Amino acid sequence: MNKTKVLVVEDDASISKLISDYLSAHGYDVAAFLDGPDAIKYVKQEGLPHIALIDLALPTMHGFELSNKFKAMGDVPIIFVTSTSDTDTIVQGLKRYADDFIVKPFDLRELEARVQTVLSRMPSLDYASQPVIRVDDHLNIDFAHNRITVAGKNFSLTPTESILLHVLLRNAGRVVENRLLIARVWPSEDVYEDTLRVHMHRLRRKLESDSHHPHYIRTERGIGYMFTIRPQETQPAGSKDSLEN
Repeated sequence: MNKTKVLVVEDDASISKLISDYLSAHGYDVAAFLDGPDAIKYVKQEGLPHIALIDLALPTMHGFELSNKFKAMGDVPIIFVTSTSDTDTIVQGLKRYADDFIVKPFDLRELEARVQTVLSRMPSLDYASQPVIRVDDHLNIDFAHNRITVAGKNFSLTPTESILLHVLLRNAGRVVENRLLIARVWPSEDVYEDTLRVHMHRLRRKLESDSHHPHYIRTERGIGYMFTIRPQETQPAGSKDSLEN
């Protein structure tokens, strides 16, 4: 199994080095950057990390803005590592972007414990660190560029579709309940299952040759959805169909 890939975005070089050295010594694969644009460039080249540690006060973009860009690629777990203790900022960050928050100064053991706790709530996507994920002979996924290739045909994904697919793929073989999908995709919005169903329908039109008989995303009526690996026979992609429940 690959090492857990951690992305650190911290503009204080000394703090960044402390975090990177500590996590590396404890078995993590760490990539560290001093600002958001460099981190985005890295992710687009190397693929999504398993988790990101992001400072809020970055030189050229706020940590919220950087987090929003990552969340537009997939369901990346985020921990904010910052000097702010403003309650409104913390609450806003937790509602919209982050899975956890730690305020400087902090003990590195506590930081690792928080990383482990967040990751323990996320099923492991072993190939998450690959720039292009090869699911099977028919499907490749490039989350960082919001695109998929299905049976040789290329399709762009919306940010919402990317997050949905990322959550489902990470839970491949298990039913993901509707409430969990809604919580991960729309954490700060009041969204109902009808909205989820519409977005899932649009995603299926790109993934499936016939979403009445889907191979990748299957519906557990009244419960949620499950991602399954497609059989090996080649089938065309992207046909039109009626709205699926």
